[in-house]
Amino acid sequence: MNLVVRHYDVVDYAWALSQMRAFVDGRRPDTVDEIWFLEHEPVFTQGQGGRAVHVHNTGNIPVVQSDRGGQVTYHGPGQLIAYTLIDIKRLGVGPRELVRRIEQGIIEMLASLSLLADRRPGAPGVYVHDAKIAALGLRIRRGQSYHGLSLNVDLDLEPFTRIDPCGYQGLEVTQLKDFGIDIDCGHAAEHLLPKLVSSLYGPDQTVDVRYPERKHTNNDETNEQRRNYKSAAPAAISQGMSQRHDRV
Repeated sequence: MNLVVRHYDVVDYAWALSQMRAFVDGRRPDTVDEIWFLEHEPVFTQGQGGRAVHVHNTGNIPVVQSDRGGQVTYHGPGQLIAYTLIDIKRLGVGPRELVRRIEQGIIEMLASLSLLADRRPGAPGVYVHDAKIAALGLRIRRGQSYHGLSLNVDLDLEPFTRIDPCGYQGLEVTQLKDFGIDIDCGHAAEHLLPKLVSSLYGPDQTVDVRYPERKHTNNDETNEQRRNYKSAAPAAISQGMSQRHDRV
């Protein structure tokens, strides 16, 4: 099985949304799944079923209507975003199982950092001591998923007080830094990728991961780094995770 992993820096939410839609619109039955790691500029995003009552004084942070599921949430620098562009029809799972697998990948990643996390019935996401550390929001179109997860790494949590996070009044939000885990989003992605791939595709699945790398030359040549690994072997992934590149 093949997988493309792309790394971006801090990008505008509307740009990322347009790129995801374009990717899904252009998919064919043989299109390889992709995972995009990035951070967003400060923004509140309102899900399809979002209610205005959950949005309070947003101040100078824009509110953007999204086409994902769920209620309002906040994105900003220091929060790792992983957009999972998966052909769930080909994978043979439904939306609920996809959510469960993504949550499991996060839980296992946090466990590798000695942080015990779990789910909350009826409230998608991952929690530590009843505080939400990761949120999920997906859209399924023609058997293809886009959007994905956000993991709080090291960011200003104050904007969450301006909303009811994910539609829950008074919901406490936390981050890796609060538990003494001092890493940035790039290193968080290194830890998350092998767990997420294992959870999505199975621990014994061999996955050929490609890391497209934008080479800044006059002809704007694009190189690709390929790695073949068993998804249960995180060391084989982390060797290639230091590569960061622009919008590709």
